[in-house]
Amino acid sequence: MNRRDFLIGGAAGVVVGAGGTYLATKSAKMPAPAKPAPVAAPAIAKAKTVVLKVQAAWGGGIFLENAKSYVDRVNNMAGDALRIDLLSVNSVVKTSQMQDAVHRGVLDGAHYVPAYWYSKSPAASLFGTGPCFGWSAQEMLGWIHYGGGMDLFNELMGTLGLDLVSFFNSPMPAQPLGWFKEEIKDSSQMKGLKYRTVGLAADVLNEMGMSVVQLPGGEIQPAMKSGLIDAAEFNNPTSDSDFGMQDVSKHYHLASFHQSQECFEVTFNKKKFDSLSKELQAILEYASEAENSNFYWNNTLRYADDLIKLKEQHGVNVYRTPDSVMADQLKAWDVVVDRISAKDAYFAKVVKSQKTYAKKVMNYLLLNQPDYGLAYKHHFG
Repeated sequence: MNRRDFLIGGAAGVVVGAGGTYLATKSAKMPAPAKPAPVAAPAIAKAKTVVLKVQAAWGGGIFLENAKSYVDRVNNMAGDALRIDLLSVNSVVKTSQMQDAVHRGVLDGAHYVPAYWYSKSPAASLFGTGPCFGWSAQEMLGWIHYGGGMDLFNELMGTLGLDLVSFFNSPMPAQPLGWFKEEIKDSSQMKGLKYRTVGLAADVLNEMGMSVVQLPGGEIQPAMKSGLIDAAEFNNPTSDSDFGMQDVSKHYHLASFHQSQECFEVTFNKKKFDSLSKELQAILEYASEAENSNFYWNNTLRYADDLIKLKEQHGVNVYRTPDSVMADQLKAWDVVVDRISAKDAYFAKVVKSQKTYAKKVMNYLLLNQPDYGLAYKHHFG
């Protein structure tokens, strides 16, 4: 076979292509390769969004805004994995029933202050409205996070049989002594007055001779207007303005040791919390920590603005509570703390832990911090 015959005869051969194997000849046309069959995308089940029903102790005002700020922070970080639905006060249960509702799973969570479950244990107030050992709410939160406070809180939950996980946030400035019918210049003027407050502060002011009535925030102004109480406090100039306290009193006293450090508690049902992924648990916790800064920056400015409005637009006389009154408050605190500690070993243990932390931390801070009031007077008189 010569070279020409070989080339002609060898034109027939096997061709392998994407469409298969076939015989090719010099007279046959090669068919176009078959198109591959489309591959169906795998069905991926989208995880269902976890929804947490959380009730706040607030019906409106700046504290409900603060609760919403925490919720927004959580929802933005969690994406489609988790969503908190925030409910306002009394949506499902009354404020006094919120903790039990979370424990039982009626609610997934709650946003309130520890003083609201003070009836279960006097030690509740130590996590929000306890005695002042020279510290502010900032340092009290430091004790909770780094001074053993969280372990003590969890111990109390175990003792009370409450299935809860709690986070503490939002260092509140000292609460004003509040609203009176006249300027308070001496503790003797306070004896016999019917006064609204909550938590251990009620014991302290009873010790000072006042007759304390514990009322929800929304009932304070009507009670003072009707004469049910003679004087009252709630928390800050913004909330007090929202309640309309300026319409029933023109004498507002800032500075007090009755509730000089307080914070919010965000609590969740423990079984529900434990069912979440570690990532979602971390979001709930760290969003709470982030609220510390947001609360302080936002609320401090709002309080300052509304204090000016109370004075300039509503004719409220604003005073700083005399040091003599605050010194008497500290003495009353000593009596109350010693009395409860004598019959409640756990309460005494928490107080000892707080004092140890405050003594160490405030020794540094008080030595290191300059007198900011001196600088303020230098510039603003």
